[in-house]
Amino acid sequence: MLQNASQHVAAPVRIEAGVALQAFFAILLGVFVVGFAGFSQIDAVHNAAHDTRHANAFPCH
Repeated sequence: MLQNASQHVAAPVRIEAGVALQAFFAILLGVFVVGFAGFSQIDAVHNAAHDTRHANAFPCH
C-alpha cells in the first residue's frame, strides 16, 4: 500500500525592529496618558477621566 505523507513546517515568526519600536512607543504613550490622568491635580482632567478610571479599576483617590 502506498501512502503519501506531507509535512508542513511553519516559518518562524520574526518581529521586525520597526514593529517592536512602534509597540514600545504605544505602550509608553499609554502609560504616560494613564499616569497623567490618574495623578493630575487639575480638576478638569480628574473629572473628565474619573468614571473611566474607576471602571478600569484604576484608583484616583
